[in-house]
Amino acid sequence: MSLPEPVTAAGRQGLAALLADPGGALIAVDYDGTLAPIVDRPAEAHPAPGAVAALAALAPRVAMVAIVTGRPVHAVLRFLDLEQVDGLADLVIAGHYGLERFVGGRTEAPLPEPGVGQARARLPAMLADAPAGVSLEDKGHSLVVHTRQAAEPAGALAALTPALTELAGEVGLVAAPGRFVLELRPGAIDKGGALRRLVAECGARSILFVGDDLGDLPAFDVVEAVRAQGVPGLTVCSASAEVSALRDRADLVVDGPEGVVTLLRTLVQSAA
Repeated sequence: MSLPEPVTAAGRQGLAALLADPGGALIAVDYDGTLAPIVDRPAEAHPAPGAVAALAALAPRVAMVAIVTGRPVHAVLRFLDLEQVDGLADLVIAGHYGLERFVGGRTEAPLPEPGVGQARARLPAMLADAPAGVSLEDKGHSLVVHTRQAAEPAGALAALTPALTELAGEVGLVAAPGRFVLELRPGAIDKGGALRRLVAECGARSILFVGDDLGDLPAFDVVEAVRAQGVPGLTVCSASAEVSALRDRADLVVDGPEGVVTLLRTLVQSAA
């Protein structure tokens, strides 16, 4: 298999730097829509075939392999049997946008913000008259309203967004949009901050970040920022028909989680 060519000069430089010095590379990937297909029920978002094995094969060849996700750490770990996958013992998971961390086999997490508890108490009444199929996911440090299973997902989300945004502001949270979701979460966290910490932690000499949704844009921003500081990087979009913002910003576009797995496998061969 041959590696696809990034469409930007900066992306081509980032890929070349990664291949020339894989031991200095940080490989960071989102989970939902990137390693795992988007599904109606978050609890059923299993990794795409070959995704975990590809990460395991890359891990000993690069500086760090990390999953950067809005999911809690425990929600990702339930899909990954780390003891059975050689090569992933050193996997880092930045969960809840970096608020939680899994490193060295241990999870580190602060207490939830008070506003999350306040929103949790008020949301059931607010959603009582929501369209059928709207659901609430409690992630501990944040709360997510899903409309994917509603008859008109986009319309349901648009109708609920003003009140949910107002609630978030009242309790000191932000309302962050995604693929037929609106997440009420602390405002000081995002995937950009999580990625920046990982870059510093492993002393990355090059970066590859793969994402699929609006919540991944801050990580794209960080890749572009560190490139300006002399660290080559490559942004990759796991493409879908639902979100175009990342496709327009990415150095390289692949076809959903299957395309991500193919890219990771090709990197394994190229970095051998």
